[in-house]
Amino acid sequence: MRLENKRVLITGAASGIGLACAQVMVSHGARVIGSDIDGSALAAVADEAGMAATMPLDVAEEHDWAAAAAEVSRRFGGLDALVHSAGIGVGGDLTTLPLENWRRQQAVNLDGAFLAVKHMLPLLRASGGGSLTLIASVTGIRGSAVFAPYAASKAGVIALARSAAQASAAAGDNVRVNAIAPGVIATPIFDRMEGVDAAASDPIATAARLVPLGRAGQPEDVAHAAVYLASDEAAYVTGIVLPVDGGLLMR
Repeated sequence: MRLENKRVLITGAASGIGLACAQVMVSHGARVIGSDIDGSALAAVADEAGMAATMPLDVAEEHDWAAAAAEVSRRFGGLDALVHSAGIGVGGDLTTLPLENWRRQQAVNLDGAFLAVKHMLPLLRASGGGSLTLIASVTGIRGSAVFAPYAASKAGVIALARSAAQASAAAGDNVRVNAIAPGVIATPIFDRMEGVDAAASDPIATAARLVPLGRAGQPEDVAHAAVYLASDEAAYVTGIVLPVDGGLLMR
């Protein structure tokens, strides 16, 4: 029960890494508020996952974040941890990529992370401190010719996490900010990748080619890392980027 009675908001909780974080955190005693842009998909998994509450949230829209902050404060009296997992994947040739596709990628992944920090950091501070974890990607560290827009957005998420960690440390607000950088994880985001061919969006084949451990990771692999960062065991951990990648960055 490493998160007993901690109030945790998770974005992208209807599937993939977000859903796995909800399930594993609930098993450790957390009171999880799940959010997702797909309200029907979230409702279908919320009870089985043990979520204490759900709410619709388009992470690229500031008014949704403001409403979420007000709702969390009203229903739960504060917040102890945030795991910001929601995101999309856009790839394509940089010389032909439509600007609108680039901007949509940054709006969801990078603007969404900024809005998460902007609206949830004050809740964490008001609750006496806590943990804010942004889900980034190893592509944000190593780059990607195939998923360049996605890689750029995740590099921004990493810089944002480090910057917010420095700001919180300087403020002495007892909020720790970290990023997790998953590698090739078998999640539905691969099925929804835009602008790439089928081979590039196959996590099994990609992992066999690139990952030293020779296999794709599972969402639960990332969820266990998120549990650690949200727990009191990580009280002296802030400003890190934790790879969960089967050794991919070694290459």
